[in-house]
Amino acid sequence: MIALNLSRSRRRVWWISCLLIVFSVAGLAISWSNPLIKAPLRPGLDFTGGTQIQLERSCEEGCSPLESNQVQSALQALTLPVEEGSSTVPSLESAQVQILDGGQSLALRMPALSAAQSQAVIAAVTPVAGPFVTNGQSVDTIGPSLGSQLLVSSLISLLVAFAGIALYVTVRYDGRYAVLALLALAHDVVIVCGVFAWLGLWIGLEVNSLFAVALLTIAGYSVNDTVVVFDRIRERQREDGDRPITEQVDRAVSATLTRTIYTSGTTLLPLVALIVFGGSTLFWFAVALALGVIVGSWSSIALAPSLLTVWSARSRTASGG
Repeated sequence: MIALNLSRSRRRVWWISCLLIVFSVAGLAISWSNPLIKAPLRPGLDFTGGTQIQLERSCEEGCSPLESNQVQSALQALTLPVEEGSSTVPSLESAQVQILDGGQSLALRMPALSAAQSQAVIAAVTPVAGPFVTNGQSVDTIGPSLGSQLLVSSLISLLVAFAGIALYVTVRYDGRYAVLALLALAHDVVIVCGVFAWLGLWIGLEVNSLFAVALLTIAGYSVNDTVVVFDRIRERQREDGDRPITEQVDRAVSATLTRTIYTSGTTLLPLVALIVFGGSTLFWFAVALALGVIVGSWSSIALAPSLLTVWSARSRTASGG
């Protein structure tokens, strides 16, 4: 068993967590104040609606240099066909262009288009960026109403998960443990969201429904780890009731530290494999999960127990124990 003196290092633990929280909240606030984003996280197609076209360039001997403004000029010069039964056509002035994979592919983000309008867009950018690989084209369209429904559903899912976790920990332990478990959970979620907020500002990374799934998974993993540590602390309190609370917590955390390291390590291995070999679709999903596992392990074995020592000590002092 690894011996850990958490009570002596708890101020250092709090400083590290506070710095991470400040860094994350700053990213969320700057993203929200950004006129191009106007949200804590840059929302993806799943939440805003629209059409995203991904094209893979056919470059047998290397792709010629390509700038995003070249593609945007071609889009602005395009007149989209009018759909039957509609008197207006979407404007492409706000279309976003991303050059990916060192110029080997590009992604076009624009308002919701019909199939014919999407094909007109592909034909318009072909003289500038083509030719394209036939099987390397992807066109995804989500209506604005569906996007807003997905956003609301994701937020409701997170709130229901948090409420269920609080109820479970309260019934299983007491309100004090529930508050600390939720505090550790909020700590993990805010840091993961903060990192993705900064990525949205730096590289234009957008979050989608997979990110919401990652947050729900992180919530379950974090609480599971925290409950295991709390369970061991409760055992120590029964067996070492005459010892100081700091010593009880130190012994409990030391007993679970090896288990937490092994569990986190074996969880990170497949996530690293997904990051390296999983392709672009699962890359950021795996990154979010890996970051959540690391931060969740930290809050479970360091932050929540160290806060418990202070709370319990003050409760004993207030009760005259």
